[in-house]
Amino acid sequence: MKTKVSILFYAKRAKASVNGLVPIYTRITINGKRIELSTNRFVEISKWSTEAGKMKGTSEEARSINNHLDLLKVQIIDAQMELIHKKIPITSETLKSKILGVDERARMLVPIFQDHNNKIKELVGKEYAPGTLERYKTSLSHTIEFLQWKYNISDIDITKIDHAFITDYEFWLRSVRNCANNTAVKYIKNFSKIIKICLANNWIERNPFANYKSKVKEVERVYLTETEIQNIIEKDFKTERLSLVRDIFLFSCFTGLAYIDVKNLTKSHISFGIDGEKWIFTHRQKTESASKIPILPVTQMIIDKYSDHPQSVNEDKLLPILSNQKMNAYLKEIAGVCEIEKELTFHIARHTFATTVTLTNGVPIESVSKMLGHKNLRTTQHYAKVLDKKVSEDMMILREKFISKENMRNVNNG
Repeated sequence: MKTKVSILFYAKRAKASVNGLVPIYTRITINGKRIELSTNRFVEISKWSTEAGKMKGTSEEARSINNHLDLLKVQIIDAQMELIHKKIPITSETLKSKILGVDERARMLVPIFQDHNNKIKELVGKEYAPGTLERYKTSLSHTIEFLQWKYNISDIDITKIDHAFITDYEFWLRSVRNCANNTAVKYIKNFSKIIKICLANNWIERNPFANYKSKVKEVERVYLTETEIQNIIEKDFKTERLSLVRDIFLFSCFTGLAYIDVKNLTKSHISFGIDGEKWIFTHRQKTESASKIPILPVTQMIIDKYSDHPQSVNEDKLLPILSNQKMNAYLKEIAGVCEIEKELTFHIARHTFATTVTLTNGVPIESVSKMLGHKNLRTTQHYAKVLDKKVSEDMMILREKFISKENMRNVNNG
């Protein structure tokens, strides 16, 4: 898009001096944005021509002031042409700096990104989860690697980031880094937050994401069926470690809590709910949203089983949970022993709670969403989409209605 620059000289009546003189200002408009600069010249308001944008008459004073304004106009145009020659975007900031002879130091991407990450780090545990910081640290690392790969540089002026930069970055993530679609989209989304910071501070005028589109592909969520859950419950494990992992996995299956949220649970998180029964009251570490979950019989059995476990007592934890890495490693063993042909991970327990344990058994999606700690219902609806059984049941009701109507019609016709 061509940059449109207009120049206007005017007498600023609001700043009239005690002796009746008013200062002459120049107003430069760049694509609708204005900057105003003093010309350091003054004039009697009666001698100023608003239409012509200069002093009236041919007096020595008029010639001197008008020549000065003409010279300023030439300087503004020269500054504009110099920016074009140097391929520097013409903005209110760059043009003003050039006119005033101020060489504004280029704002570089990496320090801005790093400053953002430093602020996230300070707010970990208050507004952000540790995982959020790790994701942005990885995003910065990927950005630096891309700059080296594409431009053979370690940093870039933010004004040089355009649409081509974004699409090349996405291509690099997908090809060189071999990121899956959703992973690449998430890294680009993280990068877009840095661009939004630059736009909010008026460091750049054009949004390089303006014509960029990406779409997160819906991932099919793996969950256990009722039969598979029962197989795990009934299996007699010979080793204590597999028995422990099985129990904690089942605890998550019947509460919907993610690994980190189970790990953070203490006995103080259990209290009596509105119905007088025991509930778990906690906050999801990932989103800081509240989760309030009624305790089912199987959940209470697991809590009771490990209430006196040395690790639970010494660390003031509700359950003696292992590291996420070990949990997932042992769950693969459990899947093999129980003949479950799914890649069993701890997070599948959360999916199982949302589908097999609650939605399949008729728990309203609004209640499931609240227990999962989702901030909006759309997130929970992803689970509802995978329930072919629910679709079958709903269509069965509709089928019965049509059969009833058809029977009534046959009776009437008979």
